[in-house]
Amino acid sequence: MLRIIDARTGESVAAAPVRRGLTRVEVHASGYATGTLRVLLVADLLVRALELGGTPVWALLTGARDQAELRAGAAALGARPFEDSRDVGAGLGEAQVVHVAQEGSPAPDGVLLTVAPVDGVTDLPAAWDTDPAALRLALLSARRETPLRLGTDAVDEARGTLTRWRHAVADWSRRPSRPVPDPVRTRLRRAWDDDLDVPAVLATLHAVETDPALPDGARFETYAYADRLLGLDLARDIGSLA
Repeated sequence: MLRIIDARTGESVAAAPVRRGLTRVEVHASGYATGTLRVLLVADLLVRALELGGTPVWALLTGARDQAELRAGAAALGARPFEDSRDVGAGLGEAQVVHVAQEGSPAPDGVLLTVAPVDGVTDLPAAWDTDPAALRLALLSARRETPLRLGTDAVDEARGTLTRWRHAVADWSRRPSRPVPDPVRTRLRRAWDDDLDVPAVLATLHAVETDPALPDGARFETYAYADRLLGLDLARDIGSLA
């Protein structure tokens, strides 16, 4: 079960309701910047992880400024759409509400997931020049509570990893399919169920990439499975290899 650290109490709490029901994820982001985009990406991870666990989710975005720009930027980075909190009425009888906001930002009472700021970005538009998924990977490379310094080197490193993984997935897809090994599946689920520990998910993928004992078909299925959370479009290049 997915558990997150509630910033208000410092305690680990279940992100999904104890009884079966809807979880509302309410994102508080105002002003178009890399830090607020990171908030939306963390919320997107939360939504994906809840859905992978079978929990229905209602995702809302609230904020005073630059909502259209934030939505467009988040969409370019592969985030699921967020409804506008101003356009919806009363709740849908949700059993759990989780607020997602940048550290130090105001948010209503309730379970609060906070995201550390991003520093070091001087030219955000340049990050869109090639593949925005490289920026997504760079923004997801550290745990959400860790301040992230994002410069050209970090984005270039993420772009290189993404290019290598997409090429590998395209190559592995040509081999007979094999199931995700149970120990690998367990390691992935434990990682993202532990307060959305994406670096541990990425470390698992690096290990799978180089493990000589794994057949290529199992590598392919592992990357496809993990990408349901990561949203990096790792299967994009399937069919493109000569």
